[in-house]
Amino acid sequence: MASSYHPRLLHGDVSPSPSSEELLQWKSGITADPYRSYLYSYPHKTAYRDLEPPLPLNELWRDEPAESFFLYMHIPFCGARCGFCNLFTLPDKRADVHARYVDALERQARQWAPFTAHKPYARFAIGGGTPTLLAPDQLRRLFYIATDIMGLATDKVSISVETSPETLTVEKLEILKDANVDRVSMGIQSFVASESAAIYRPQDPDVVYRALELLGRYDFPILNLDLIYGLPGQTVETWLYSLNQTLSYNPGEIFIYPLYTREHTIVKPGDLERQEDIRLQCYNAARELLERHGYRQYSMRRFAKETAESHKPLLDYSCQEEGMVGLGCGARSYTRGVHYASRYGVSRKATESIIADYVAAERYDTADYGIVLEPEEQKRRFILKAILHSEGLKLSQYTERFGTLLWSDFPELALLTDSGFGLVEDDVLRLTGEALGYSDSIGDWFISSSIRERMERFVLP
Repeated sequence: MASSYHPRLLHGDVSPSPSSEELLQWKSGITADPYRSYLYSYPHKTAYRDLEPPLPLNELWRDEPAESFFLYMHIPFCGARCGFCNLFTLPDKRADVHARYVDALERQARQWAPFTAHKPYARFAIGGGTPTLLAPDQLRRLFYIATDIMGLATDKVSISVETSPETLTVEKLEILKDANVDRVSMGIQSFVASESAAIYRPQDPDVVYRALELLGRYDFPILNLDLIYGLPGQTVETWLYSLNQTLSYNPGEIFIYPLYTREHTIVKPGDLERQEDIRLQCYNAARELLERHGYRQYSMRRFAKETAESHKPLLDYSCQEEGMVGLGCGARSYTRGVHYASRYGVSRKATESIIADYVAAERYDTADYGIVLEPEEQKRRFILKAILHSEGLKLSQYTERFGTLLWSDFPELALLTDSGFGLVEDDVLRLTGEALGYSDSIGDWFISSSIRERMERFVLP
């Protein structure tokens, strides 16, 4: 049942409410540019800097309060770099390069395992890049590292692996099945060959169909398929064609991503200025179609069926992503007070150099690049990781965690309820269905000025 109170009145805030004109101006600022910043995590990796002095990992993880951890492995290799991609990945198919990288990952795991052995793992994911680009023996090795070195119990842990159509084989799927993988996520982006070509993604639709047919034989508990809207040359009709093709395979999850372009991606922002921006139209059409097919919306990007879940007895894991143990070059690790990673690059030269340094290293026992989260940033992260999902932010949990009241700490959040973009229901602040479509601009609005300044000063190598 929805609450009838106004947040300001409940908590004794006597500051004046914004006028109708001010509310309209604020809301217009949010809706005018809904895709101005993709808030993948908070703080963003471009806010990371050298940590002086480096922080010993044994001390960092010993005091981590998370009850369970998330193990993540990053495989930074792809067959080709897509035109929209700014992830830490390198187009490199050489088996010897992959083998040396996995050697380094195992070396890192042996050093890290004692730091995190005091808490169980609740989740495990292998991402990239394209993990299934690895040869079968190297792919199998990743699960050996997870179980025999890091202590992962595959019968009690949700396991997710990313893949791509051209890298799937029967042998690799057998490895995933033997490893008790719950979720396979495959990026398709579009079923229209011309749209794939426009983002420099050499993808034959027949290869996609073959991969989907192959995946269907193995019946993983969760199949996730990724699509992108707003591609060069795409229309709402061709977008819905790709979405309907996806639905014909009855995946448990579908992630839909708006196309983002940046100066350091192959497809530049200027490349899209010659066409109408249809992203919001595509998003709204997708929401309507997916809802009709029984998918529930969990965030701006994630839609899933209620039945899409692991069948294992899983431990709880916080949606705040604290206790994230990131192995591999390009992986980020999150403790409550410190986020850290290897350095970040997008150009081939920078990425090759960073990976070479990682592979050559003998020690991985300190965090030397990242950010220390001050109390305010911990609060902002806690809020953003909750309200940008349909479950919303439980107000009592915020108070329990930080010992303060949400509305007192961040009175500007009342703009969400004042504008109709948010509501308070049963002690939970959540975005409305309409507002979820503006998650990226709402997230960008809520970033602190200090983090924004760090991001703006970042120079991409």
